[in-house]
Amino acid sequence: MKFGTKAIHAGVEPDPSTGAIMTPIYQTSTYVQRSPGDHKGYEYSRTHNPTRTQLQNALAALENGKHGLCFSSGMAAVDAIIKLLQPGDEVISTNDLYGGSYRIFTKIFQNYGIKFHFTNMQDISNVEKLLNENTKMVWVETPTNPLLNIIDIKAYGELCKKQNLLLVADNTFATPYLQTPLDMGADVVMHSLTKYMGGHSDVVMGAIVVKDDELRNRLAFIQNSCGATPGPQDCFLVLRGLKTLHLRMERHCQNGRKVAEYLKGNAKVGKVYWPGFEEHPNHEVAQSQMRDFGGMVSFELKGDNVDDAMRLLENLKLFALAESLGGVESLCGHPASMTHASIPREDRLKAGLSDSLIRLSVGVEDAEDLIADLEQAIG
Repeated sequence: MKFGTKAIHAGVEPDPSTGAIMTPIYQTSTYVQRSPGDHKGYEYSRTHNPTRTQLQNALAALENGKHGLCFSSGMAAVDAIIKLLQPGDEVISTNDLYGGSYRIFTKIFQNYGIKFHFTNMQDISNVEKLLNENTKMVWVETPTNPLLNIIDIKAYGELCKKQNLLLVADNTFATPYLQTPLDMGADVVMHSLTKYMGGHSDVVMGAIVVKDDELRNRLAFIQNSCGATPGPQDCFLVLRGLKTLHLRMERHCQNGRKVAEYLKGNAKVGKVYWPGFEEHPNHEVAQSQMRDFGGMVSFELKGDNVDDAMRLLENLKLFALAESLGGVESLCGHPASMTHASIPREDRLKAGLSDSLIRLSVGVEDAEDLIADLEQAIG
C-alpha cells in the first residue's frame, strides 16, 4: 500500500463485535476471564487494551516495523528505551537535541551510572572518536530540535551494525510520512505522538516501533512493569489523527517552504534554518533520506537581539506562542527559555542555539495569512 492508503487502513480492523469502522474506546481497567488464565487476550489494561493494540499495530505499519508500543508521553518512551541499559553503559547523542531528552539523560539516568556524550553528529568521525567498549547506544534525532540539523541515518545504521550498538532514531519532527529510519538501519524508532502524529494539540503520548522480536519483548516488559501507558481515549484520538497524517504533512511541507522562503528574503531576518535550502548543512542527505523537508522553520533576526525576538513573538497573532509543535495550528516559540531551558546556556551556544532563536511550527492555514502575520510582527 502507498502511504496515504496505509495511514487510513493499515493495522486497523473493524470492531469484530459490531462492525464499527472506527476502533471503539475500550474504557475498561480489567477483563472477565472464563477461568484463571483463560481469557480473550486481555487481562488488565496496563498490560493490554484493545484500543491501544490497534494504535500500536497502525504505528508499526506506518514505520515499516513489526511491533509498536505506546506510552503516556514521548518522555515515557525515552525513559523505557534508556532502561534497556545498565550502569556503566555509554550513549552518544547529538549536541542539538530536544531539551527534555537532554534533561532525562543528564539529570535522571546519569545519576544511575549511565554516561552520555553529546557531539555534532553531522560529521560521523566525531562519533567514532567517542566509541569505546562501554558504548551501547547511539541516539539520533533528525531533523534536530530546534536547529533542524540533518543526520545521516543510513551511515549511522552501518556504523552501529558494525560495532554491535543499538541505533535509536527520534522521528518526531519527520514522521514516517517523510522518513522511515528502520529502513535505513535504525533498531528503534521513537515518537512524541503529541506532535504531528496526533496532529490536533489535544493529546500527550509517545511511541516506540521496532522490528526485532526480542527487543520488543524487553521493551514490552519495561512498558508493563513501569506502567507509563496511555489511556484508551488518548489512543482513539491518535488513531483519528493518523488517518489524515499524509494530508496534513503535505500541507505542512508546502507552507513550511513558503514561510522559509519569505523569511530568507526579509531584510530584517538573519539566519534561517530549514533543510530544504541548498545551503543548509547536509541538504544532500536530507534529499536522500526524506521525502520532503517538513514544516519546522527556525530563524534569527539581524543583530541577534533577544529583546527584538521577544517583541516579535509577542506581536504574532496567528502564530500562537506555546510549547509543543506539529498541530494543525501554527505555533511559535523561544527555545532558549521554553523547550531548551534545561540545557546550560554555554552548551546551547556551542551547539549554535542562540538566545534570540525563534522556532516556528508552521500549520496548515493559508500560507499567505501566515506570511502576513510574520510581516506585521517583524515590522
